[in-house]
Amino acid sequence: MASAHSRRTRLLELLADRGRIDVEEAALALDVSPATIRRDLDELARQQLLQRTRGGAVSAEVAYDLPLRYKAARAAAEKQRIAGAAAALVEPGAVVGLNGGTTTTEVARELAARPGLTVVTNAVNIAAELTVRPTAKIVMTGGVARPHSYELIGPLAAATLDVLSLDLAILGVDALDAGFGASAAHEGEAEINRLMAERSARVVVVADASKLGARAFARICPVSRIAVLVTDSAAGEERLAPFREAGLEIVLA
Repeated sequence: MASAHSRRTRLLELLADRGRIDVEEAALALDVSPATIRRDLDELARQQLLQRTRGGAVSAEVAYDLPLRYKAARAAAEKQRIAGAAAALVEPGAVVGLNGGTTTTEVARELAARPGLTVVTNAVNIAAELTVRPTAKIVMTGGVARPHSYELIGPLAAATLDVLSLDLAILGVDALDAGFGASAAHEGEAEINRLMAERSARVVVVADASKLGARAFARICPVSRIAVLVTDSAAGEERLAPFREAGLEIVLA
């Protein structure tokens, strides 16, 4: 049987796709008992990730912006490969900006053993992981923490970035569209990510294939601001063509 974490992640994904789920249908889809699904839905409702109904559940607003602990289970192998390819773009001694997210967390782990780097981040979890490594200088923005993404947002985060200059920003995004640009589900995160991009000489977006050709609520930056897209090999040429036409360098991991 799948772990409770993976089951609940799958339930949230089904709910985001359909808007509502039925206990019996979910039990069939996940190949578990209805009683197990009821317990999972009760726990997710307790965490305010959905709303329970008679016989199932309907989506709560936050179900479309899944907490980082649930996102981590999705496309994990692809994200690790993407992270390795993105880390290879970082020059020795560079000042690197990292926003929050599962893929950028993997990038941070790839960079942890690289001496002489300065990492600027608004992600609490990334700063915590890297601070215990003596190889890099860690600069953390101020701000108000979002529990969903562990990112610091708001005027204090903006004030920190306003006085910094970065060689490279590696940004995780919720969506990337050739016309709309890179975007995030939360406007506060999008604003801080936009500032990080503006303060960087070069912007790299890390996004698995599922993010391509999609739009989220708030724009981070236009495609013209992005130098490199690092994605996985599941992104077919049809999905990649608009980004090539826009002049992005594309790295397939």
